This record gives sequence, structure tokens and C-alpha cells, in this order.
Amino acid sequence: MQPVLWRPSESSIKSSSIQSLINELNQAQNLGIDSYWGLHKWSIENIGEFWSRTWDRCGLIGRKGVHAYTPAQYFPEAKFFADAELNVGENLLSYGTDSEVAIIEVDESYASREITYGELRNSVAACAAALRALGVAAGDRVAAWTPNNSEAAIFAIAALSIGAVVSTASPDFAPSAVHDRFGQIEPKFLLACSSYNYNGKKFDCIGKIEEIAAGLPSLKKIVVVHRDETKSSYEDWKLWLSPHKGSSLKFDRFPFDHPGFVLFSSGTTGKPKCIVHRAAGVLLKLRAEYKYHLELSSQDRTLFYTTCGWMMWNWLLFTLGTGSSIVLYDGSPAFPKVDRLFEVAAKYKVTALGFSAKYADSLRKSELDLKSEHDLSKIRLMMSTGSVLAPESFDFLYKSTKPDMQLVSLSGGTDICGCFIMGVPTLPVHRGEIQGPCLGLAMNVYRQDGSNADKDEKGELVCEEPFPSMPIGFWGDEDGSRYRSAYFSGFEGVWTHGDFSAVTENGGFLMFGRSDATLNSKGVRIGTAEIYRVVETFPEVKEAMAVSQDWENDSRVVLFLVMNEKSTLDDDLRNRLKTALRNQASPKHVPDLILAAPELPRTKSNKLVELAVTDVINGRDVRNRDALANPEALDWFSQLREIK
Repeated sequence: MQPVLWRPSESSIKSSSIQSLINELNQAQNLGIDSYWGLHKWSIENIGEFWSRTWDRCGLIGRKGVHAYTPAQYFPEAKFFADAELNVGENLLSYGTDSEVAIIEVDESYASREITYGELRNSVAACAAALRALGVAAGDRVAAWTPNNSEAAIFAIAALSIGAVVSTASPDFAPSAVHDRFGQIEPKFLLACSSYNYNGKKFDCIGKIEEIAAGLPSLKKIVVVHRDETKSSYEDWKLWLSPHKGSSLKFDRFPFDHPGFVLFSSGTTGKPKCIVHRAAGVLLKLRAEYKYHLELSSQDRTLFYTTCGWMMWNWLLFTLGTGSSIVLYDGSPAFPKVDRLFEVAAKYKVTALGFSAKYADSLRKSELDLKSEHDLSKIRLMMSTGSVLAPESFDFLYKSTKPDMQLVSLSGGTDICGCFIMGVPTLPVHRGEIQGPCLGLAMNVYRQDGSNADKDEKGELVCEEPFPSMPIGFWGDEDGSRYRSAYFSGFEGVWTHGDFSAVTENGGFLMFGRSDATLNSKGVRIGTAEIYRVVETFPEVKEAMAVSQDWENDSRVVLFLVMNEKSTLDDDLRNRLKTALRNQASPKHVPDLILAAPELPRTKSNKLVELAVTDVINGRDVRNRDALANPEALDWFSQLREIK
């Protein structure tokens, strides 16, 4: 059993939202629940009642209706709150007094500004009015290609308030990658930026906006946030809002299943999947996470390092609904020094700080004593996600920051815009473990034959019952076949998430990385198809295969190439490939290692099998080896020195 690194105090357990719900249920129904595990069991056996009580306890604004949950034979067809009506924008803006700080915006250059809840409400009202004036209506798609700034937050809340469907991407995504995403959903409006800064460098975006616009004929309007002297022919954000200042907030209410977001997930073939999320489902799921698992409230200031291209941006934005202030940091978290994020957290008195596991690993390798460098007295909660948080990083963070803070490792993803497993403030933190499953989420670990794995036995992470933030579907997937294939082809009737996991003797979870062919690059999941599209334009390359390898407590992307005759892989070609991927996709698409292979494994129907190579280079047994037409091709990968 792993050692305990933190225990909650008796007083914090008694005052927790978890204990409050236990007390409420015991008093009302005499259930005799005496632990988190008893409450969790109740929450997945009484799905409708749990989510109905959560709606009430989180103070959601709207008409709840009487049908909290309607089960169905096919998991995604289950219905939550079929007769409810609410407005997500209203729920995000109804907490916090006019004078309280809603958003603190900070960038690499140390520039910052504060926006109060009153100012936020006024700006959202103006933006909503401006969108309506353009003819944007409920169900229309709108998009943002911007840094992590307040304008993006205002725009997203305004769009949600009128029932529009929001999609965002970070400006390091090249125009072709933006086309692959936004081109599928045909947005009417685009919010863009004239430039952004990262790692001490300024990147101009005006030329790319023109290229993006050329590939999105559906656009009726482009508005640009100008933060410097850059000139452009596009209307400036402030000028665009100016005629609508003083507009009143209007909140039309929509059904629970009304779409609110399109998020993009990786695909191994074709363009990224456009995952359509119900805004209200995401709202309810995240409010449960904030209330029960993180205890976020108006007393908190929350900073999670993210970009607009990661679902954690949506996650951070929705914390406004608790009355918490949010800190939007734009730039590198490690510039000009590796502990820059902690410097920002200390300066702005952050209470809940989040970052990727990769960043935690970088801090650990720096051997900094963060508590001696920064005043971390306000931090009560530290969070990590994006990849597996190594046990050594648990040790480092407790030693280098605060022994009395709760360290929460999160696991979920873009697919559900939230978490499956995360912190539990009434339970101890064990080294290397995620504390437990989220309330209302029926999590389990299966063997390949679909049976329950034993304690500490590695298997597939699954969810056995529906939940409010499961996607509505994929954009353009009219018959639902792609949706079914993505999550329900592994085991009959349950959601298979594509992660290797194990349940510990403590009831917590150990994570071991992806079990599918999705790549995890710098904490962001990307699809192999986007890499292949660029790489296979090179005449020297015959075939390509990109896979993810567990490496130094994180993961790295390894690109294998089969070369055409008379071509060889040298440093010049490697550099040209990396430059092309950086410019035509994004820096996240650049592999860590590029190697030439004599042959790639394929099925008898001639499809390349990324999973087989992924298994080999990670030292796992190859799944479905019998389905390969050339299983001997794997021998070369198993003997490869460069991946050891």
C-alpha cells in the first residue's frame, strides 16, 4: 500500500459538501451511509435522485422539471432532465457581486488587468447584443482562435447566453488545422487575435487570419482582438462592442439537451472528431465536481494553466458559476523561469492551482524549493491532469510546496468535458493514486474479456452508467456509428474511455496512459491523421506511423517512417519534417523522435495497426496479433535500441 501524503482534518470532513449530502440523505431516508464509498454507491444506484439533488444543492437557475433521469437500453439514449429549461450563461453570471473580481488576466510580459463581475456582466450583455445584431441565433456555431484572454471568456459566455454553439482553438494551431476543426461545423462568426506571445517570442497572426477566412466560407464576420500596434482590416473587438454598451442581459432558456460546445478530439483517420456537448449537461457535471470534489466557492481564486484548445479552458471558465475568481494566464508557464506559474499564483493569491503532469515533472527536475521562493500560503488545493502524475511528482509537490494542501490528480477528458475520477476531500491522498471516482460516475476496470479486474490489476477504464455530460454525438455523424465506435465498441453497453487503469486496495485509481492509438503530446491529445497528412506530402516518405510511448513519467510521440527507394532519413529531413508539422499543424504535432522502419504492421485488409506498435514499444503484450498480415514486422520494433 502506498504511503499517505495528506489527510483531511476531522473538522474539514464534517463541514464538507460530501458529509452534508450524507447527512441530508440519512435524515430524510435513514440510509445509514457512513463513508464516501457508501455515498458513491448510492449515487450510481440512484442516478436520477443524485443529479436532481445536485441541481438543487448547487443552486442551478432554471426549471428543473420532474423527469431527472430516463434510462434507455443504449447508453447514449438515456435522458437527463427531459423537461428542464435553463440558460448556462445566466448560471455563470448570477454569482459574485458587481464589485467582486471575476477575472484576473495575466500574460508573459507581466501585464495584467482585473475584471469585476459587474464589468463581466456588462461586457457579456454587449457581446450578446452584437452577436444578435449579426443575426447569430440559437443553434448557430461561433468560433474563437485566440490566446487565453478575457475576450475569449466574454465571447463564450455571451454566445452561450443566446443559445449559440461555441468552439475554440488556440492560435498556435495552423490554418489547415483550424480548417480541419472549424470547417466541419461552419461557424458564422470568428473571434481572432492579431498576435500572441509564447516563450519570450511574439507571433503575428494577421496573415494566418486571412488564410483561415479563405477556408471558412460560412463566416459572416471576423472580429480581432488587437493588443498592440498591429494594423489590420478586421474590425477591432472594442469598436465592435462599442455601439452595444449599456445593453441589458437577456437569458432565453433552452432544453437540457441544447448543444453548447463543440470540442475536438483526436482521430487516427480523417479529420478530428467534432464532439457536440450539451451545455447544461457540462454545467451540472462540473458543478458537481466543484462542489463535492474540490469545494470551490466564492472564497476561491482558481488558476488552471490551459489554452483555448484544451477542454480545461471550458472547465476553468465554468468555475465562474461558483462565484470563484478565475486567473487567465497566457504564455509559457515556464518563461522566463520554470516556476513562473507559481510566481503568478503567489502574486494573485490563488487558492486552487492547476497544471499538467508534464509541468509538474519539469518542476521536479529543477529541484527548486518552491515554498522558499514564493508565498504559497493561500493555496489549499493543487490539481494536475493531461497525463499521468508520477509518484515522484507527488513527493516533490508535497515536499516543495505545502504539506497541508490537497493534491488532486484528475482524469477525464475532452470526450466528457469533465472528470471520471479525481480528488475526494474527505479521503487521504496516497502517493501516486487518484483518490476516487466522481459521484454519479459508475467507474470500473475491465479485463479484455469484459470481466472485472482484480485490485491492482491493470485493465481498461470504463463507465458503466450514463451521466449528464456524455456527448450528444459527433457533428455530421448522422447515424451515430462513429460515436458508437468511439466509446461503445470495446465492451457491450459500457463507455470505454481508452485509458489503462487499476483500482487500488484503497479504492483509488492508478493510471498507466492511453490504451488506444490516441497520442498525448505535452498533455494535449492529438490525432495521428493530422501528422500523416503533413508527413506524407514529402516525396521521401512512403508510409508513416506515429505512436505514443510512456517515457520519463510522461509520454512522448515517436514517428516511424518507411522511406521510398533511394531516400534516407537524415537530420536534414528530420528538421524539415518538424518545421512542416510545426507550421502546418501545431508545435504539439511535432514528434519527439523520428526513426526509419523497414516495415509497418498491417491488417489483412491492409490497414496500418498503430496499437500493435504502441503495445510493443511500451513493453505490453500485443492485442489481436492474429489479425496482422505481417506480425513478423513487430520483431524490428521490439529490438529497437532508440526506444529503450
